[in-house]
Amino acid sequence: MRMTSAPPVVTAADRVYQHVKQGVLGRRYEGGVLLTEGEVAEAVGVSRTPVREALLRLETEGLLKLYPKKGALVLPVSAQEIADVIETRLLVEEFTVRKAVPAPPGLLERLAALIGEQRRHAADGDLVALMAADRAFHAEIVRNAGNQILSRLYDQLRDRQLRMGVALLHAHPERVERTLAEHTEILDALRAGEPQTAAAAVRAHVGRVEVLVRGAGR
Repeated sequence: MRMTSAPPVVTAADRVYQHVKQGVLGRRYEGGVLLTEGEVAEAVGVSRTPVREALLRLETEGLLKLYPKKGALVLPVSAQEIADVIETRLLVEEFTVRKAVPAPPGLLERLAALIGEQRRHAADGDLVALMAADRAFHAEIVRNAGNQILSRLYDQLRDRQLRMGVALLHAHPERVERTLAEHTEILDALRAGEPQTAAAAVRAHVGRVEVLVRGAGR
């Protein structure tokens, strides 16, 4: 008889964590907003105890700053954070995109599928899902390099990338089509087996993102 594992238990604190985190990443809770335990508890339908636990967890991830007896401040994206993320992205992504040549067919298929997914989310106007697929496109190239330390490092940027990307697309909706074109340029360079062209496409893409995100973060 085949045993099936029980589904993971979702606690009240987990529900609060997901609610607030999605609100911050999706810009429902903007930087500078002060959240109170009471309003969060009411929104999720839980007591204040799991709210405290969830907010502490989000503080350790750098999304909130807790103030006793006042609430939790949603931290704005700082210029230093933008610079740190962009610098790390360039170091990791230029190296791994070069290493992806010659690209295995499976990688090329996954990247093409992710570009298609981005197009569908763009047509639906779902910027959070679009940015998740955008981030997955880049992460797929990083994972392909086979360096687990680099992959874990890159994964640590996930939430920051999503938050910055959603803010960017809200401020510059015309950027959606350009992003898709730039991702296609990266994919075309990988298909052609041209590591330097692929690295240059990544550098130009991330560089344009940096300029616009700095503007959107002001």
